[in-house]
Amino acid sequence: METNGNEGGHRFSQKSIAQLDEIITHYPERRAAMLPALWIAQREYDGYLPPEALQEVADRLERPLSEVQAVASFYTMYNFRKRGRHHLEVCTCLSCAVRGAYEVMHKLEKELGISAGEVTVDGEFSIAEVECLDFCGAATVVQVGDQYFGNVTAENVDMLLDQLRNSDSHTPVELADALVKIMTPGGSEAAPA
Repeated sequence: METNGNEGGHRFSQKSIAQLDEIITHYPERRAAMLPALWIAQREYDGYLPPEALQEVADRLERPLSEVQAVASFYTMYNFRKRGRHHLEVCTCLSCAVRGAYEVMHKLEKELGISAGEVTVDGEFSIAEVECLDFCGAATVVQVGDQYFGNVTAENVDMLLDQLRNSDSHTPVELADALVKIMTPGGSEAAPA
């Protein structure tokens, strides 16, 4: 296994390699660290998992690429294409649908000039329709990174977009980083910078 973050086209920083090595020690076998390794890769590869990120996880965990692809594609939390700096996930399950989720989706699409699954030209926003975000009491719910925004309506979508435009928070990279810190004993202090 390679130990230098940039050998063989790999992008994991030394800090990420140290975090992954620490995480691996808490599992009975390397492959059990697959989900945390994918979060690290998503952070290191700008918020998504291009083919080279999946290959790096396979190499670092000493697993077949097909196994890494199968695990990553099973979960919707991993991104296989670049997302906007703010990725808006609109819940369209029953409670949210009844409370106007599709009107919210249509308003977002109109305001941003994109359809669900697309990214704005400036890379600022992307939109996705998702299943239940488990916050039915605040329907319609929109998740952006690690933040839930409740009671979103077509009438207050502009306020949400303005708030996000003026924020550096809730990005796909920030979400991946927060989850890696949770999975690393000692948080961000566990690995050298």
